[in-house]
Amino acid sequence: MIFTETDLKGAFVVEPERLADERGFFARTWCEREFQTHIGEVRFVQCNISFNIRRGTLRGMHYQASPFEEARLVRCAMGAIYDVIIDLRPNSKSFKKWFAIELTAEDRRMLYIPKGFAHGFVTLQDRSEVFYQMSEFFRPEYARGVRWNDPAFSVDWPVEVRVMSQRDRDFPDFS
Repeated sequence: MIFTETDLKGAFVVEPERLADERGFFARTWCEREFQTHIGEVRFVQCNISFNIRRGTLRGMHYQASPFEEARLVRCAMGAIYDVIIDLRPNSKSFKKWFAIELTAEDRRMLYIPKGFAHGFVTLQDRSEVFYQMSEFFRPEYARGVRWNDPAFSVDWPVEVRVMSQRDRDFPDFS
């Protein structure tokens, strides 16, 4: 796997190294030893999928509050998404900065999101599915979010948002 750190310390784009032949290719998408070498101790306890019917569906920006902050490894399994993370670590040099990447089923790249980040995405194609590996069990009472269009972050979304939950729409301004 190829690990490329983003401008937000601790967040990585992870690209599978393909071993190709006449049949197609083989690639590893998770290896505890490789992640430990490049990122540090990572333990995933839960996997989730998110299926999205329409292009322009936005989910986010979500995180879990302390002491149940979660790291995530995100991959687009079908279709394409514009994946966004925001650094919410108050002592970080990149506090309130964001990073975005297009993830597609074809490129099979992943985004490793460390604890202390909000995460969300907008679908770029109909019928897009996202696969998440999570480092913490979901605890609804610790679920939090920041608004996708909050001026504190000024995320530049590439497509018009057409579908979103009321909960995501109603997240308060970040303070």
